[in-house]
Amino acid sequence: MSGKTERGCQRRLRLRFLSVGQGSARRKGGAKRWPLAADSQSRPGRRSMRLLLPASVRLESWLRKVLGLIMSKCSLTPWLFIWLMLLYQSGCYFLDSVIAASSFRHVHHYINKSNLDQGYCERKRKLSNFSGWRLSTEKLTATLPIDRIEENYVREVQGSIFSVAYPTPFKSRVLLVAFSKEVLEDILDLDVSISDTEDFLQLVSGAKMVLGSLPLAHRYGGHQFGSWAGQLGDGRAHLIGVYTNRFGDTWELQLKGSGRTPYSRNGDGRAVLRSSVREFLGSEAMHYLGIPTSRAASLVLSDDDVWRDRFYNGDIKKERGAIVLRVAKSWFRIGSLEILTRSGELDLLRVLLDLVIDEHFPSISMNDSNKYLAFFSRVVSETADLIALWMSVGFAHGVCNTDNFSLLSITIDYGPFGFMDSYDPGFVPNISDDERRYNIGNQANVGMFNLNKLLQALNPLLDPRQKQLASQILEGYPDQYYKRFTELFKAKLGLLGSGSDDGYLIAFLLKLMEDVKADFTMTFRQLGEMSLDHLKDVSIPQEFWAIHDIAKHELFSSWVAMYLLRLQRNADDSESDRKRRMASVNPRYVLRNWMAESAIQKAERNDFSEVRLLLQVLQHPFQVQTVAETAGYAQRPPAWAKEIKVSCSS
Repeated sequence: MSGKTERGCQRRLRLRFLSVGQGSARRKGGAKRWPLAADSQSRPGRRSMRLLLPASVRLESWLRKVLGLIMSKCSLTPWLFIWLMLLYQSGCYFLDSVIAASSFRHVHHYINKSNLDQGYCERKRKLSNFSGWRLSTEKLTATLPIDRIEENYVREVQGSIFSVAYPTPFKSRVLLVAFSKEVLEDILDLDVSISDTEDFLQLVSGAKMVLGSLPLAHRYGGHQFGSWAGQLGDGRAHLIGVYTNRFGDTWELQLKGSGRTPYSRNGDGRAVLRSSVREFLGSEAMHYLGIPTSRAASLVLSDDDVWRDRFYNGDIKKERGAIVLRVAKSWFRIGSLEILTRSGELDLLRVLLDLVIDEHFPSISMNDSNKYLAFFSRVVSETADLIALWMSVGFAHGVCNTDNFSLLSITIDYGPFGFMDSYDPGFVPNISDDERRYNIGNQANVGMFNLNKLLQALNPLLDPRQKQLASQILEGYPDQYYKRFTELFKAKLGLLGSGSDDGYLIAFLLKLMEDVKADFTMTFRQLGEMSLDHLKDVSIPQEFWAIHDIAKHELFSSWVAMYLLRLQRNADDSESDRKRRMASVNPRYVLRNWMAESAIQKAERNDFSEVRLLLQVLQHPFQVQTVAETAGYAQRPPAWAKEIKVSCSS
């Protein structure tokens, strides 16, 4: 960095320290607040700076006392009063300058090392308006071909990855239902205060684009319910740009429900409130459960009429349109590659695949002749891990088509998903799935099917040896999945180390849960909350309602005996450590369908309180929360929960 730039930074730093001596503002409880230039936690010299500051304040206090004495003893003219005030301020500024100059040397090394070396004086702050906020699609559009037809009408697209398509604004008023503070602040560098502005409302509803935004709709295909469906694509979603945040991470911003595109087929390009609430809450809930997923920044609701046949029974009803602003590192999916192979666009397949690897798989060298094989191996491994994670929290995606499976192995496209209440390996949240193809117990097998379709899409780029190796990699998927599944469920039971009978112990418990229809989430949670003495005597306190249910099984005591014997092999373990470990991996709150439905019904009446409450609760799923307990989120699901139906209609 040039000397001129460094001196400019130093001057600004000194100016920021000029307010130090005026630190008389008080916090609650009377503690003094020293308005330092920036957060000084763990900063070199912080202790020295804090030792210097009180001396400045004591001198300032002395000046105040002298001024007060003069004013109390003398009859002051207005001009004399002004002269004394100027003298007082000059004294304060002089003292502050001395302190600032002394303090600067303590932080100079830190500023030089962390900020100046990065080319800026201060860490980029969160923005309260969009004047300095930019999106870009340059990397995508410079590398990947764009559809030459600019008109927005439904058609078969060839030779392109994207089509330019602008969102269609709502005609009626738009209401902000909810937003994710973490997504705004930590991903998009936006201060939450921006959510109160009209510019924000227009951006997240598709009514306004920011500088650098070129809205795009992605062309892809996919296997739906096991059969090739041809061209699909973003039929109601618009990629409005890519944002690079202050940490250097890039995120793709996409509006869902924002109008028709060339890929809308027979759809209207809209999404309704009920499905949008589920997408918004579902993606955020999964993130806080520690599962790779897309994120949701905001949810808005309009008064525009959207007509839907919710259960595909001919009963078409009027609903309200909504839009979710969702973000992900990438929205490319298995179907993105499939359609190119199917249409013989192999050069374009190679270009897209190279972009995905270069951008999102940095450990794979672009000069490696086996880079596509390495890519496939990573996707196989990470998909096995993802589905095992789904199973560990009782999550059923509902529509595991290849167009809904991310190449980055994150959870995307939240439609008719569901978290199990009672444990049932045949649980199907989606009533549109007549053949029960996507039941929760079959998700690992469907993952294998989808990975096989990915391999078929890659095959034209592989030589005979690589094809053989890729087949072997795919054959290893079941073992990878089972290994990860076992690891996760061992953690849910608080087991340390390894035992030859661990798999049997897990399977035994799941069978008991299936037989008595025990609650999946709370059975594991309450096993971690109970004392082993209560478990040993099968004397279950009343509040552990899920354990009461499974304890009715005639073989439960046999399982408990095996479990206690296995826990004895946990080296250097204690009761409190076991409880702590189990509480950290077994959520107390998940987004059950009845909870989402309750929030949706209120939101239909413009009461967004429960949507926001659920967002708050689901951000801390492993912690006991008074508001959640009061709302009954950890209690037995209500009887009407069994009647809830969700479908692909959204």
